[in-house]
Amino acid sequence: MKYEFKVTKTTTPKQKPDINHLKFGTAFTDHMFIMNYLEGKGWHDGRIVPYAPITLDPAAAVLHYAQEMFEGLKAYKSKDGRILLFRPDMNAKRTTRTNDRICIPGIDEELYVEAIKALVKFDSDWIPGKEGTSLYIRPFIFATEPFLGVRSSKEYNFMIILSPVGAYYGEGLAPTKIFVEDEYVRAAVGGTGYSKIGGNYVASLKSQEKAHEQGYSQVLWLDGVERKYVEEIGTSNAFFVIGDEVITAPLEGTILPGITRDSVIHLLKDWGITISERRLTIDEIYKAYEEGKLKEVFASGTAAVISPVGELCWKNKKIEINDNEIGVLSKKLYDELSGIQLGSIKDKFGWTVEV
Repeated sequence: MKYEFKVTKTTTPKQKPDINHLKFGTAFTDHMFIMNYLEGKGWHDGRIVPYAPITLDPAAAVLHYAQEMFEGLKAYKSKDGRILLFRPDMNAKRTTRTNDRICIPGIDEELYVEAIKALVKFDSDWIPGKEGTSLYIRPFIFATEPFLGVRSSKEYNFMIILSPVGAYYGEGLAPTKIFVEDEYVRAAVGGTGYSKIGGNYVASLKSQEKAHEQGYSQVLWLDGVERKYVEEIGTSNAFFVIGDEVITAPLEGTILPGITRDSVIHLLKDWGITISERRLTIDEIYKAYEEGKLKEVFASGTAAVISPVGELCWKNKKIEINDNEIGVLSKKLYDELSGIQLGSIKDKFGWTVEV
């Protein structure tokens, strides 16, 4: 290994959760990764240490000016015992783009991936082997310099924590109900919509609460200017199957460039299916439904992989999609991606990385 990290093993191992009742993001492994940054010294002292609370100065910049970012990916255990990551280089590249947008010093992308691999390997006994489970990986960076003033910090922590997880949505592969948000705005061109930062998510909470109160799992966001072009579904990218065309929002700075999104586009092109990255209005979607052309709607993301949508509600008008059942294409994409991630389907794209 090109990079070596100091390791301090825990003296008090935790009891592992029941893999038959895993929730998402509530249990964490025995260890975590930490690396520090200091202006003039750069990133240094990468280490694996026991999972524990961190000490933070009350004046730390992240607490006052929200200079922080995070990523998300998974480790899978194949049937033959291998530990596989799915396109971790893409997470490293997206981290670089996010860091640049919010003025966090860049991290060598190879080092970034090697740190993930080192921690996953060290806590590999936490990777659940049951179907539908995985080890969620959360790399994140935040400003730690104690000061009050609007400027970029001179000190940061880069950390990685791990969590054994089950399905992100309680429905699993059952279609979800989605509320179309046309009051609040998540992102606008020129903002931070394409970056993986907490600010994008806290801006979505009010809408999510509103949706949940009405019995919906997530929110479909419209554009921030005209409130008519569909963008993301909550924490995922959105796809609409209209006629023989699959449509998803273009990368114009307002949506996250999802790694699963990119993988879906690759697969669709490989299968000879027409995939368009273009602006699509919510009116067009409802018109396609009325004309019998709206075949499927699904979301893609690291947490759920593929999540079919069974109902949309916009301006109190509800439409049921594909008889509230998972579509043929959604199921095919889920099976293919999951198969590649688990090593049970040949990875001709070179997406998986063995730890």
